[in-house]
Amino acid sequence: MANKRKADASVDEVLDPSDMLSFICLGGGSEVGRSCHIVQYKGKTVMLDAGVHPAYDGISSLPFYDDFDLSTVDILLISHFHLDHAGSLPYVLTKTNFRGRVFMTHPTKAIYKWLMSDSVRVSNTTSEQTTQLFSETDHLSSFSQISAIDYYQTLHHSSIAITPYPAGHVLGAAMFLIEIAGLKILFTGDYSREDDRHLVSASLPKHIKPDILITESTYGTASHMPRPEKEARFISLVTSILDRGGRVLMPVFALGRAQELLLILEEYWEAHERYRQYPIYYASSLARRCMSVYQTYIHAMNDNIKALFRSKMAAIGEAAGKDGQVIGGTNPFEMRWVRSLKSLDRFDDVGGCVMLAAPGMMQNGVSRELLERWCPDPKNGVILTGYSVEGTLAKSILNEPTEIQAFKKEHTSRRSGREEADRVMIPRRCSIDELSFAAHVDYGQNSSFIEEVGAKVIILVHGETNAMGRLKSALLSKYHDRKDKPRIYNPKNCEELNIPFKGEKIANVVGKLAKHPPHPSKDIDKTLVKTGQEQIFAGVLVQNDFKLSLMSPDDLREYAGLTTTTVMCKQRVPLSTAGAGLVRWSLESMFGGIVTVKKERTNGYIEDEDESSKETNGETKNAKDQALREETFRVMDCVTVSCRPGYVELEWEGNIHNDGIADAILAILLSIESAPASVKYSTKPHSHNHDRPSDHANISLSTRLDRILWFLEAQFGDGVQPIEPDGDEVALTKGRVNLKLRIQVDEHQAIVRFDPLEVECKFEALRQRIMAVLERAIDTVAPFVDLQAGH
Repeated sequence: MANKRKADASVDEVLDPSDMLSFICLGGGSEVGRSCHIVQYKGKTVMLDAGVHPAYDGISSLPFYDDFDLSTVDILLISHFHLDHAGSLPYVLTKTNFRGRVFMTHPTKAIYKWLMSDSVRVSNTTSEQTTQLFSETDHLSSFSQISAIDYYQTLHHSSIAITPYPAGHVLGAAMFLIEIAGLKILFTGDYSREDDRHLVSASLPKHIKPDILITESTYGTASHMPRPEKEARFISLVTSILDRGGRVLMPVFALGRAQELLLILEEYWEAHERYRQYPIYYASSLARRCMSVYQTYIHAMNDNIKALFRSKMAAIGEAAGKDGQVIGGTNPFEMRWVRSLKSLDRFDDVGGCVMLAAPGMMQNGVSRELLERWCPDPKNGVILTGYSVEGTLAKSILNEPTEIQAFKKEHTSRRSGREEADRVMIPRRCSIDELSFAAHVDYGQNSSFIEEVGAKVIILVHGETNAMGRLKSALLSKYHDRKDKPRIYNPKNCEELNIPFKGEKIANVVGKLAKHPPHPSKDIDKTLVKTGQEQIFAGVLVQNDFKLSLMSPDDLREYAGLTTTTVMCKQRVPLSTAGAGLVRWSLESMFGGIVTVKKERTNGYIEDEDESSKETNGETKNAKDQALREETFRVMDCVTVSCRPGYVELEWEGNIHNDGIADAILAILLSIESAPASVKYSTKPHSHNHDRPSDHANISLSTRLDRILWFLEAQFGDGVQPIEPDGDEVALTKGRVNLKLRIQVDEHQAIVRFDPLEVECKFEALRQRIMAVLERAIDTVAPFVDLQAGH
């Protein structure tokens, strides 16, 4: 098992860990096979593909699942149905702690079911019991956990958005666009930009600009042969082997490029009667079942196959109109000259033929058996049309060895009594040719797509070490002179990349707040307007799927699906001797002016709000009136204080601000009967008005401004200077606070206005400091709303 290493791809600056994207190859890093990649960002985890390595058996063929906790995966995306990208999916779903969702396209899911069933069957017949990763029951039980998705359909799950686009590799192959918290990641999987006979080539809408591109590097810097030349060469190789009396063996994946080759051969056989004597066999137990999938998804293919479908329909219509006989099918994949061969038991191996047989790497199965049978005859020929993975027989015979090893010939040893494998060698005299029809991009196609996408970060996967290294070097040379050149990585298996992505956090203003957006004040310096500084306004910041919205608390239900609750708090304090006048006087001493809400006597007579206390003829009556008086006050416009005989009741709406004021009032009430000032007040001769305001009640505007200046001078010293308004300003601000201040700190200057409250300063740090001092000062001397009103 590979050890987990960490390659730090971060910049020098220290970033929030949540702004760091982590990428790990559990397979497919500097190799072709067992593709599996992990992307982590903002606490979300996406797994890309779950394949097996065709050169290995059993547990050795799996990605390095032990190096990662699969229970953290939110989404697993399967790019296409080939075993090196999807072969270990049943293992993941039934043998690990994976708990996420699995997505693939509809054609991929349809073919995957049959392909995996066939893989399990072949594995059970050719492999030992200990090497089997999962059973047919495991595969069938896991199939229901897979969700299908259409091309161009955007699906959201766990705050992750995914959208598949055509990849052009095989039927149903998809490139996935993944978006997490505004970061766009494009995973190509295996993709092709070449126009072939039945598939739509890979494409991405021009308006989509991913931040990260994870792309295959299978062919490195190699270039493919032009398509017309390649098809001509292919037909030439096939016909030359048949003309010399031999048999043609083409090892292929059961599904994928095999269908492309069959379309080419079908067209040539249809046009050349001479070769119709040679049967074309498609040897796969999946042939009949999966060809029906191809016949079903004609609408997902390109214009070539759709035109062929229409021409067949027209030809059959003409034939039916002439003699009433219909020959052949209407579907391009109902082929006239291709025969399905379920097993070699039904194959009459006589004379020349063309045989497309799985698997493509010839590690076992029909293609391996036919190779061993036909390779000693020089008339026969093998044409390798796909990519050959290191460590497989398909790769080794490209060197044209003189002999090949037979597949697991066993006998019982007389000495040990156990079954042992003999090294049986078979001479190789047949011709070996390679002509790649593998639907992977070459350097030119890959490079142009990378240029078109324009991603800032490129991660190369699915390529042998040398090919991947050459591709990285070529791309670095291409972008060497550009200022905005992308960062390019080619990680190995279990090597972790940490890539910083710090985007701007933007909140959409919605609801009531959006109806009155803030605008720069007319009095603010033009330089501040240019820098985008606007008036501050407040609301509730709500995050949903990494999207921020600023709204009024009243809009929480409509725009966020949240509810708000108002908590009303009440507190009763017993007071045996203190009356309403003493309570009011004490509160005014702390809070300044307070508002009388209601005055009344216990006999039900309600006094006017502004009615002053009337002196009585004797002290006894005054004391009685004081005891009978009931009053209600409003303190700081948030706490209601009701004086009742024998107690005082407080009521307020619960929040941090109001709770603090209520606590201060409670402290005053609990000490009111023993405080020296209260005792002095209550023992005065009763010839005066008990409702006489406290010295701190309703202080004048000039007094409040003086106290605010004390705060500023304490902070900024002699640099605080009032600015006298001119005649025009006096006329414009009649009845309003028109005082202005100039504050000089070193070389920086700030202008303070009070109506509306604002600070102009080019140095933002000083502006914020002055504003903080002002707000604290205003809260201390009086509510600012009173200051603005001129009370």
